[in-house]
Amino acid sequence: MAHLRSRRRLALAVPVVLSLTASLGFLPGAATAAPLAATAATSADGPVLPYVVNTKADHRTVASVKKAIAKAGGTVVIAYEKIGVIVVHSANPAFGEQIRKARGVQSAGATRTAPLTAAGTTDEGAAQMLSAADAAELSQSAAAGAEPLEADQWDLRAIGADKAAKINPGSRNVTVAVIDTGVDDTHPDLAPNFSASQSANCVGGKPDTTYGAWRPVDADHYHGTHVAGEIAAARNDIGVAGVAPGVKVAGITVAEPDAGQLFFPESVVCAFVFAADHGVEITNNSYYVDPWLYNCMDDPDQRAIVDAVNRAQLYAQKKGTLNVAAAGNSNDDLDSDALVDESSPDDSTPVPRTIDPHECFDIPTQLPGVVTVSSTGVNSTKSYFSSYGYGVVDVAAPGGDRYQIPDTPSQNGRILSTMPNNQYAFLQGTSMASPHAAAVAALLKSKYPKATPAQLQALLKAQADNPGCPTDPYDGNGDGVVDATCVGGKRLNGFYGAGIINALRAVK
Repeated sequence: MAHLRSRRRLALAVPVVLSLTASLGFLPGAATAAPLAATAATSADGPVLPYVVNTKADHRTVASVKKAIAKAGGTVVIAYEKIGVIVVHSANPAFGEQIRKARGVQSAGATRTAPLTAAGTTDEGAAQMLSAADAAELSQSAAAGAEPLEADQWDLRAIGADKAAKINPGSRNVTVAVIDTGVDDTHPDLAPNFSASQSANCVGGKPDTTYGAWRPVDADHYHGTHVAGEIAAARNDIGVAGVAPGVKVAGITVAEPDAGQLFFPESVVCAFVFAADHGVEITNNSYYVDPWLYNCMDDPDQRAIVDAVNRAQLYAQKKGTLNVAAAGNSNDDLDSDALVDESSPDDSTPVPRTIDPHECFDIPTQLPGVVTVSSTGVNSTKSYFSSYGYGVVDVAAPGGDRYQIPDTPSQNGRILSTMPNNQYAFLQGTSMASPHAAAVAALLKSKYPKATPAQLQALLKAQADNPGCPTDPYDGNGDGVVDATCVGGKRLNGFYGAGIINALRAVK
């Protein structure tokens, strides 16, 4: 697990869980950032580092750049010629500087600051557990037509997803790909809706479609399975229900199993391209691209990372894929003039720096056309951890909040969903908010199958309920200190964007 600032890693895990066996034109050219950490390589025969080399998307230019890569001491891992992104490994510490001078190269840089392994940090906070006794009681007293554990899914009721499922649970012609730590498709709540043909393992930048390659390597890689259940856990009288229980879900693994579950750029590029080429309608992205929480455009490595990932996600959009992403768990105002980033790079030693979020970008959530999702609790107010920002957040969705306690059997303010090995757990984070929005987008795509990604995003905003900015100063954790300031009105504001998504309104 890793730092609190990560989308996926504020998802506070239950340590013991129940087993139920029954191009860059949009970006400014400069940024204001503190000096950044140097790469680990120090000699020509030093550690191998991965790079992305971005060029014009045509065969002749790519072929020419491949020759320059070899001359500079690089080895091509894979070339995504259709978007002009080449994934390269090199032990030459001057590779980046040399290849950026090569004819046809538009940007290039290392995708990490340390060789291919790194240690993660630990989760902060603790989660309440769903005990076996509570689960048994829930199962025995489940309402007619409800799933056994649905009484603890306050999030479904908050957005009308329980009622929406009776009208339209979603079409099997719509697939949401979970770009994450892997999805356990053997889980009884996920198996009925899982699409193996649209799943892969993209770790390292090259897709592996071997059967089962998309599965998490162990139970610690639970994040993607939890996200998948929130989207499309089947209504099959087992466990929980997803927001869109009739759509298909796929898994595209991008988390490095030996590197603290970090999501590196080359893996994410692979995931977006794979999803687009395999007919995925929607991707969910509950992460930021490591190793930088914010990628500053005055740094050549970080600029190349933004360029590569943006090319891939734009390619997906052009192929008809809507990309939905979590806003982040730092309680950062993404529309402010300055933020302090203390966690980057997270694959080596972080170097605190002050950044301008208008010129240093959290990706993929701040990329053009990506739906940025903030998190709410049971009271339909911003979660204490959720990042926000006027003109940045598009919509909000339930992601949980341990300070907002629901009137449910377990009285747990987090989100209950599936876990590997037929288990279930409560987690919280914008990681949990994003899949709720992705699932409602899937319901909209089911209703309007010809809708483009831009049209889907507009529909997602149109059906949202906007509570407006709070009238009282925002104190998310109740300690008497104002934690965030909401800017905007009832139509659009920094906490909720266009509003909190509404599944029932989406299907009507």
